[in-house]
Amino acid sequence: MKPITIVPAALILPALAAAQGAPAAKEKPNVIMIYADDLGYGDLECYGAKNVRTPAVNRLADEGTRFTNAHATAATSTPSRYSLLTGRYAWRDPGTDVAAGDAAMIVKPEQYTMADMFKSAGYATAALGKWHLGLGSETGRQDWNAPLPAALGDLGFDYSYIMAATADRVPCVFIENGQVANWDPEAPIQVSYKENFPGEPTGRDNPELLYNLRPSHGHNQAIVNGISRIGYMKGGGKALWKDEDIADSITARATRFIEDHAGAPFFMYLATNDVHVPRFPHPRHRGKSSMGLRGDAIAQFDATVESVLNLLDSLGIADNTIVMLSSDNGPVVDDGYLDQAEELLNGHSPTGGLRGGKYSCFEGGTRVPLIVRWPGKVKAGQTSEALVSQIDWLASLAQLTGARVPRGAAPDSRPQLPALLGQDHAGAPYVIEQASNHALSVRTPRWKYIEPSKGKPRIPWGPNIETGYLLQPQLYDQETTEGRLEQHNAAPANPAEVGRLAAILATERAKP
Repeated sequence: MKPITIVPAALILPALAAAQGAPAAKEKPNVIMIYADDLGYGDLECYGAKNVRTPAVNRLADEGTRFTNAHATAATSTPSRYSLLTGRYAWRDPGTDVAAGDAAMIVKPEQYTMADMFKSAGYATAALGKWHLGLGSETGRQDWNAPLPAALGDLGFDYSYIMAATADRVPCVFIENGQVANWDPEAPIQVSYKENFPGEPTGRDNPELLYNLRPSHGHNQAIVNGISRIGYMKGGGKALWKDEDIADSITARATRFIEDHAGAPFFMYLATNDVHVPRFPHPRHRGKSSMGLRGDAIAQFDATVESVLNLLDSLGIADNTIVMLSSDNGPVVDDGYLDQAEELLNGHSPTGGLRGGKYSCFEGGTRVPLIVRWPGKVKAGQTSEALVSQIDWLASLAQLTGARVPRGAAPDSRPQLPALLGQDHAGAPYVIEQASNHALSVRTPRWKYIEPSKGKPRIPWGPNIETGYLLQPQLYDQETTEGRLEQHNAAPANPAEVGRLAAILATERAKP
């Protein structure tokens, strides 16, 4: 397969103008992608958050560029992560919705990934934290007591230390380089998403065992660490995680990888879990906010950012490291546990005043924080209104490294490096967003178009979130206050614009 050449960074960055072809190793910056889970546009202090302090993220914004019009590709986790890592919209491929903990690998070994791109450019690569894209070759048939036949090493990652899915789903163990970390031969692991194992307690039948958190809806099956989960699990023993230690475990492996690879270019996908349910931060972060466990989890996330930034400083590699911080989708407050997240908001808006949230068609579902820091290359203290999407990160970072992306790989990813580095304040002509019911939206610098779709106006099974589902087309003018808040549907008065944006969706859907 003949590769196509992405425009090298030398043509974009004055600092690399002398480079010929791909930048030399010493000129290639490290890239750390800090990818939060369920962190809303308004959940950080530098984005206007109330009742919680995030000094490390504030520092990152002060030393880099903060984006106000950045978007995940979907309002839920699995499709967002799939699109980010493959440069292909998840809605093109079946089986990319929110994954069970025993899902087979959703990104296939033959697919080209962001890790493959960095590896081809001479980078060491690592994935740490939440994965939620499946493991093994067959759904529901993994042997968690042996090396998995398909894991992240098959997707371009040299090192991985991950949660198979999320903290609210079994198996509640870390997977290190394709096998359960600290596997306990005295407690072999069994997992099922169909039926419980004889004699195993559940949150539904044994609420007296839930000494850490109880569910508000769902999440009432296997019990691990005094918290009931989705799915059934038996065994684990010494390999089982303690929720209060999850962030420390992930951060420890991340800092070790940075230390071990400080002398050569590396790429790290650092996917934190903190803000996703069940929220159960370490005791040292308790009380750091006035919003209970959810606010304290945001403070714990900030502590991870602080650890990374301080380590880069101590190793003397901060100036040659790009740090990107974002989230996989918008926020949700009550997503299944009785942690008083709704009751303790006290004026805090996780979406920053945007309508909707996780799962939704509205902006609160997919507009996310994005901060990019690269000392001396990205302007410090800058705010950018450029329209940017995570779908374009793969091609943009290929520009940066001079990597060659094979023909047909990352088909939806567009090179937008100047926007990502804060040099171009216009960004993409449009981005596409996916709600949990697969309804698509088109966002341009001025307009937000939501295609007609069926569904309830609010999520019916728990979270108090507007879905944005409507049988009629919706159009919101971002140049008006009512439009920015998606309160006035301008579609009836602008049929030509509705037709133009609907045609963009039709054209995109027609692509293979």
